[in-house]
Amino acid sequence: MDGALLALVVIVAVALAFDYTNGFHDAANAIAVAVSTKALTPRAALALAAVMNLVGALISTKVAATVGSGIIDPPSDGGGLQVVFAALIGAIAWNLITWYFGLPSSSSHALIGGLVGAALAAAESVKWLGIVDKVIIPMVLSPLIGFGLGYLFMLAILWSFRRANAHKAHRGFRYAQILSSAAMAFGHGTQDAQKTMGIITLALVTSGELDSFDVPLWVILASALAISAGTYAGGFRIMRTLGRRIIQLTPAGGFASQTVASGVLIATATVFAVPVSTTHITTASIMGVGATRRLSAVRWGVAGNIVVAWVVTLPAAGAVAALAYFATHALVG
Repeated sequence: MDGALLALVVIVAVALAFDYTNGFHDAANAIAVAVSTKALTPRAALALAAVMNLVGALISTKVAATVGSGIIDPPSDGGGLQVVFAALIGAIAWNLITWYFGLPSSSSHALIGGLVGAALAAAESVKWLGIVDKVIIPMVLSPLIGFGLGYLFMLAILWSFRRANAHKAHRGFRYAQILSSAAMAFGHGTQDAQKTMGIITLALVTSGELDSFDVPLWVILASALAISAGTYAGGFRIMRTLGRRIIQLTPAGGFASQTVASGVLIATATVFAVPVSTTHITTASIMGVGATRRLSAVRWGVAGNIVVAWVVTLPAAGAVAALAYFATHALVG
């Protein structure tokens, strides 16, 4: 096996490792609410999330194309592979740091920040207009949409069931949460597995293995299986943050937040092809649902820590990726 092929194999392996960490890091997004309201047991919820992540990942490659060809344009030589490798190291490092501290940060933005940081370190071109259109604007708008829709949808539920028997309504919404959890995991699959597909395909194009940016079937299957395996491994630290520390949700609130979040995820992936953050949208929709009680019902201090993690993710992952590039370049040359 020559050096270039070995480098490509290593990058594919590291990309799938990132996909795995993405799965256990973001598993909480799909199941924390259902577990916290006792609609599902943790293991049953994880199994459901793993299966639906797999299904969602097989649906489309639009987001993969955006990540792989719309952020940076590395050269088709060994230097380009170093950029991709460093970007993955930066993203994985930030995923592990935020997982350790139980902060639901964005794996998507960690990966994008890693790509930008590594490209800048390599003095390669960054598609800044694409980042503004496909990353920054959706990053700002999608949580606001999630918050607003979560608030309005929860108000609609409260009004519609205002005369319902409370015990029967709670039981019904617990059953409904099984469907909303499945939709949430499906939406996660349409978004997050796509990003790894885009990175692997970018590496294949950079190395000359592919002539154009068309995601091969084996890349789709490998990425889908890796994120599903990571999802089943679980992410209980982050699950506690989303499920209980922001606000104590009722089954109706859990159903509302998951339905809104999954709808936003699926729409952004299939209609707009933009790589939004599952974490941002889920957290914002939970806050929107909580705000229907009263603003003080949301633990804004916890929410503030999460927002700080969101803001820091892009530059932090980019800085780690830049350091990884310099180290790799020094070793490989």
